[in-house]
Amino acid sequence: MTKETLSEQQLAAIKSDFDFFDRDGNGQIDIAEFIELLTALAPKTKVSHVDEGFKLIDTNNDGFIDFAEFLTWWQDCWWEY
Repeated sequence: MTKETLSEQQLAAIKSDFDFFDRDGNGQIDIAEFIELLTALAPKTKVSHVDEGFKLIDTNNDGFIDFAEFLTWWQDCWWEY
């Protein structure tokens, strides 16, 4: 999959997915929320992939995945899980 320019509709759909997994509504996905997300996308995901994936997506290393980080991951490689 190559990075593409998203339409407003596509961006809104991805934001809706992000908001669904941002259970506490703080604008960030923490590790527990990320586990739920990966369980929904790939039920057979290994625990090591959760930790590894979270660290790769959390590019600013603040312990959370914000929407910009999520969007980059969603466009680049979410299907690898």
